[in-house]
Amino acid sequence: MKHPPEDPKNRRQFLKRAAIVSGSLPFGAGFVAEAAVAGLSSEAQAQASPAAAEPAAAADPARGYTCFSQDESAFVEAMVNVMCPADRYTPSGVDCGLSIFMDRQLSGPYGKAVKWYMHGPWMPGKPQQGYQLPLTPEQYFRAGVAAANEACKARFQKTFDQLSPSQADAFLKDLADGKLDSGDMSLGSWFHAVVYPLFNQACFADPIYGGNSDKVFWKLIGFPGLPAFNSVNIVQYRDKPFPPGKDPKSIADFS
Repeated sequence: MKHPPEDPKNRRQFLKRAAIVSGSLPFGAGFVAEAAVAGLSSEAQAQASPAAAEPAAAADPARGYTCFSQDESAFVEAMVNVMCPADRYTPSGVDCGLSIFMDRQLSGPYGKAVKWYMHGPWMPGKPQQGYQLPLTPEQYFRAGVAAANEACKARFQKTFDQLSPSQADAFLKDLADGKLDSGDMSLGSWFHAVVYPLFNQACFADPIYGGNSDKVFWKLIGFPGLPAFNSVNIVQYRDKPFPPGKDPKSIADFS
């Protein structure tokens, strides 16, 4: 991926872009059948397929993760550092807390699809409907990381976290452009359905959720944080620096 240009205005525009969620079915029929097993209870998995009952790799608490295994955390840390390289505007993606935010979201209610309807049928949907699969976001994310690492090993004979910065940049750009599908899995759809939305949220969410450390992204774009805008300020400061943006306030500041 190309790094954001040095011009602050251009970088702010890059950071303001909303993720585009793909609604096309990102897997072939064979994968969907296997994924249906993954959506079952552990007992039903064992009855349907012995291999499906194997537990996911344990999280890596030594590095502060509650969801990611060592392999997954290595992939995510390398990825967020490519997407948010350290420069004069921000620290690296890891130092900004982006990988921690993603880990926390995927280990929580969102990652477990607590409020989702998780029964079939699973049919291709429209773009605004998001991905249509019998997988929770956590399961989908894990599957994508594994598939991306396999595609990386096929091209470079090494995992993503072992690539040079230029190799990682080129690989991630091809992945996001849909040029690196792995078997039945569309890695481009995976990236735009879960990875990039989580990355954007990690940048701009309140720091209490793990990302946006020291409110670095709020300061970058002049966002005041928790204090609400009002019509007077919108008129007075349109296209001008907003004074409260120099010292944004998070939820923790009002606790």
